[in-house]
Amino acid sequence: MDRERIANLAKEAKKRSRATVRDRWHAVQFNLVLALQASVAAALAWVGSHELLGNPSPVFAPISAIGTLASSVGQRFRRTIELILGVAVGIGLGDALVLGAGTGPWQLGLIVFLSIVVTIFLGGGPAVVTQAAATAVLIVTVTPQSMQNIESPRVIDALIGGFAGLVVIALVLPLNPLRVVDRAARPALGRLVEELSETAEALKGRNAGRAQAALDRLRQVEDHMQGFVEALEGGRETSILAPVRWHRRGALTQYVESAEYIEHAVHNSGTLIRRAVTALEDDEPVPEEMATAVALLAESVRLLRKDLGLGVRPEAAREQALQAIGQAGRAYAEGVGFSGSVVIAQVRTTGSDVLRATGIERTEANRLVRRAAGGHAGEASDEALKDHRERASDAPSDAPSSEARSARK
Repeated sequence: MDRERIANLAKEAKKRSRATVRDRWHAVQFNLVLALQASVAAALAWVGSHELLGNPSPVFAPISAIGTLASSVGQRFRRTIELILGVAVGIGLGDALVLGAGTGPWQLGLIVFLSIVVTIFLGGGPAVVTQAAATAVLIVTVTPQSMQNIESPRVIDALIGGFAGLVVIALVLPLNPLRVVDRAARPALGRLVEELSETAEALKGRNAGRAQAALDRLRQVEDHMQGFVEALEGGRETSILAPVRWHRRGALTQYVESAEYIEHAVHNSGTLIRRAVTALEDDEPVPEEMATAVALLAESVRLLRKDLGLGVRPEAAREQALQAIGQAGRAYAEGVGFSGSVVIAQVRTTGSDVLRATGIERTEANRLVRRAAGGHAGEASDEALKDHRERASDAPSDAPSSEARSARK
């Protein structure tokens, strides 16, 4: 028994290690373009300040450019304004203190204090506070000879650097917003698909330990969801600033509108798996249809991510979600225990989340869920596709299926 337990622990550790390496490699891939954008923006800022304006030491232009690119995605335009505002506040306070009290350690401490208080009073965020304090420190600590005429180059450098960062984002190396969002969604939704599939296998084999391991791993999805939300903001920012990405607005809007229901599906899936563990531990009845329902639910999430990432209508995800709900209804009719009934309810709830994420309105989704749960999953899914095609024929499409071939270019 101990040998088997050690072997299982080693297997689990190996699996988690692979997942960690995969997640880290994904993070590197996701940020490669950001690194390239920052390097190009820094070079452009240096050239703009040194070659065009004759600044012999354009240190702060590249720093401002990198600060713009390194800020949270979706907030880069605001970050540029904050950099410039912080510079102005820092210079004003630093000059006033130097003229009135000279330089020294107590003057340095006082100017940092005043910079923070003033910028907070003006409503500045953390970026403004940091930039104002850093600029004030520079003004106070440089020697009077070096300080001469530093204010103007410092403000101009901030302007050039921030502008260079925005130019790179909008014109030189604009990201594909749909690809950015899809890459950010992949770890969260990919993990959700894997753990739902693993739970289905655990139910089929009546293996409570396997379901518990899936539940433990599912908690990692919460960490990925924040990156997904930030990527949505960045995608919207790019679709506004970059003219070459304006045609992605329709498909991106579809992803944005789905985000709320994707988050709900993640939370409800956690409850589903938790109750599956309890059902197995309590030796409750587990009909074959229950495992099938969870497996179909996992497939619906996989298809949802695939179609949203391609910019096409997620009709296949709807059909799979309704089939999952239908199988759950059959499992309930076969007979389940208390925890099993919660699993069935969560299949219905999560399936409804998937339907909402595909663009179906609440009342329509509820109607289709009720019909599917009554054993008419195939009929309900056919009706959903029919209704969707009728709506598409009456209104212009924002994300035609032909985009699937070019969505990743």
